[in-house]
Amino acid sequence: MHYELDPLHRNVPDEELLVDLRQVAAKLKSTTVAMSQYNKLGRFYSSTLQRRFGSWNLSLERAGLVVTRTAKVTEEELFANLVEVWARLGRQPRHDDLTSQNSSISVDTYKRRYGGWRKALEAFVRWANQGEVPPSAAESTLLPKKHQTPRNINYRLRFLVMRRDNFKCRITGRSPATDPTVILKVDHLHPWEQGGETVIENLQTLAKDINIGKSNLSMEHDA
Repeated sequence: MHYELDPLHRNVPDEELLVDLRQVAAKLKSTTVAMSQYNKLGRFYSSTLQRRFGSWNLSLERAGLVVTRTAKVTEEELFANLVEVWARLGRQPRHDDLTSQNSSISVDTYKRRYGGWRKALEAFVRWANQGEVPPSAAESTLLPKKHQTPRNINYRLRFLVMRRDNFKCRITGRSPATDPTVILKVDHLHPWEQGGETVIENLQTLAKDINIGKSNLSMEHDA
């Protein structure tokens, strides 16, 4: 018995890949092909076509097949999801990190919207670097007199706080990057109920278990 590596397909012409994709569609008697179907029936792998053409949907388009479009995702939803993924990993997410286990939005969605994964990250960083978002006029009228900011910590501010804290718990130093069991949350240093504002100077990154314990102590103290 001997071992063999899977063959590389770097030198396969584009048209050969596309012909194979069309042939799989013909076998299925369908106008489109899912990645799982291609992996089962195709000569190559869906990842080979994704790397060559930029995404699976772009591969379908090049082959003249139908792309199944999902509901329009807003930019706010795209960036909010990236905040969640970044916090879950404790580092900048890579292309292959956007799996169904880590992300509610596929990497192809980002690549289609921004023309590539790197460009999507660049757009996200520009958005994050715009700084804190002041409360809207509607929010301001609903705020208690002792507050100038809403209690809710928006996604941009959450990201800025976690980035400042290097995606580590300020109390324990733990991070999802080294311990996948760690879940990070952003918490008020001076409680909002006691007049603390939702500004970056009054926010800190905590591990979820630490944050829960802190909340329980605050409740006992308030009682």
